[in-house]
Amino acid sequence: MSGHSKWKNIAHRKGKQDASRAQLITKLCRNIYAAAKRGGGNPDTNYALKMAIEKAKEASVPGDTIARTLGKATGTLEGVHFEDFLYEGYGPAGTAIMLEISSDNRNRTAADIRHLFSKHGGSLGESGCVAWMFKRVGQVSLDVEKLALNEDDLLLAALEAGADDAVMEDEECYIYSEPENLSVVEKLLVEQGLPVESVSLAYVPSNTVEVAGEEAELVASLLEKLEEHDDVQNLYTNAVITEQ
Repeated sequence: MSGHSKWKNIAHRKGKQDASRAQLITKLCRNIYAAAKRGGGNPDTNYALKMAIEKAKEASVPGDTIARTLGKATGTLEGVHFEDFLYEGYGPAGTAIMLEISSDNRNRTAADIRHLFSKHGGSLGESGCVAWMFKRVGQVSLDVEKLALNEDDLLLAALEAGADDAVMEDEECYIYSEPENLSVVEKLLVEQGLPVESVSLAYVPSNTVEVAGEEAELVASLLEKLEEHDDVQNLYTNAVITEQ
């Protein structure tokens, strides 16, 4: 299942990863959102949520920001109703993009996302236009800095926990499972002492599309702008950016 988020490679090489405080807060809040959506909003009974909140607090994310994220995920934010839905579209060079959205104004969000696609050489598509290119999976993200295993040993540990695959790429590490097995896999990985960072359901591409040169720049620009949008909770693509 390699290829997940490899478009970020170019961002790593340019030193853009977590380049600002805002980007870090966004990443941490998305982890909280995903954990709360999957396992509920009570950190006492949702281990993944507890970890996500602790990491956010360690990074000095404001308490009201954490509370708003939880309210958005659980639908308990007073006076505001959020909808969760998927958007699908095409980026430059025929790349496929899927977006998980949470919005209190679907029409506004649709207009914003359509504008971003159009401005950066892509197009927002109809429901189902690219979903067939992706598989729904359980995803466990590990803290690479705390990981003491090489790729072979990591794969063995993942398989022993009932997972299907493990991928190490640049500064990121993921373990994949069937969605219905995710909770068990997470529990067994923690018992093995692996540094679990976040747990979520995700989409991984069945096949990837390599882009380079000017096309790579266009794809990277579109993906970065989409990820920066407040209503985009998660972004998935089959694009693999290469340098030539």
